[in-house]
Amino acid sequence: MVTLDLPIETGRLLLRPFQPSDLADLHAYFADPAAHRYLYSEAPADLDGTREVLARRQQRTVLREQGDALQLAAVRRGTGEVVGDVVLIWTSPEHRQGEIGYLLHPEHRGHGYATEAAEAMLALAFDRLDLHRVAGRLDARNTASARVLERLGMRREAHLRENEFVKGEWTDEVIYAMLAREWRARRDAAPAAPGRGDRAGAAIEG
Repeated sequence: MVTLDLPIETGRLLLRPFQPSDLADLHAYFADPAAHRYLYSEAPADLDGTREVLARRQQRTVLREQGDALQLAAVRRGTGEVVGDVVLIWTSPEHRQGEIGYLLHPEHRGHGYATEAAEAMLALAFDRLDLHRVAGRLDARNTASARVLERLGMRREAHLRENEFVKGEWTDEVIYAMLAREWRARRDAAPAAPGRGDRAGAAIEG
């Protein structure tokens, strides 16, 4: 089991575990059907549906074994607004692999919050957890999310043609990744600043 020091502070955000009081903020963006356009999931029908989603997020605070996820609310420092969430999945302890994803409130897109939060998760993955490789998977049509991964310095490794049947149609999947040595080289070359201009998106949801 990996015990983490939370919350994580960035320039403008506080990344912390979800709380019961986050229900309204989570519902404001998770219940938007547009937010699920490129996800496996569907928007919850009502507040009770979002309450179940919140309960799952509240449990994602510890990495014990393969498949566990750390999912944190991205909160604006100073205002306390939940602008979205970010996730790190421990996909393979043996091979030191992880995967990141993010989902942003529509009203807070375009300010670099997704880039800023995801960069903090990469720092956690490589500097604290000593992972060797971190990936980001997304629907190939989700170009906004791809731009976030590219701003982070992640490489586009693969474009899988019609590899999944999602919501009644065959979809392409794009895979980005970064190695620990690439992270260190990028970090040491120039301290990263919060991204600007991304509309964000979602690489992972569940």
